[in-house]
Amino acid sequence: MKISTKGRYALCVMLDLAEHCNEGLVSLKDISDRQGISKKYLEQIVALLNRPGILKTVRGSRGGYMLAKAPDKYSVAEILEIAEGSLSPVPNLEDPSELAATSDAQLLPVWQGLYDVVNSYLGGITLQDILDRRMDSYDYSI
Repeated sequence: MKISTKGRYALCVMLDLAEHCNEGLVSLKDISDRQGISKKYLEQIVALLNRPGILKTVRGSRGGYMLAKAPDKYSVAEILEIAEGSLSPVPNLEDPSELAATSDAQLLPVWQGLYDVVNSYLGGITLQDILDRRMDSYDYSI
């Protein structure tokens, strides 16, 4: 499984907003400057993240973005699924009947197990967990 730039940047945006959640609205320019990501690309990322209603958005010259919930309410899995569409290691895993009709049918338990482990692992890490561990070493164990 490979996480795309879009997925990594979505996580960076959400983490930046979590880090600055007590400061009110955050502009894309501020996120762009801090994260080293172009504002144009951030606009695309924020559009993805805004669809499910996980961000509060205010338009205009004094507008910006902020998390709709506390940082401990967002899992890494949730954010990556929004950006990537799915964390499935193979196509059609969400619909096993389609996968069963392919040559991968005998491997279905392997792919399902990998999917379960990835979702469990990433679902157990919140934005707050990442912020709390920033000063510590990253030792997430399965």
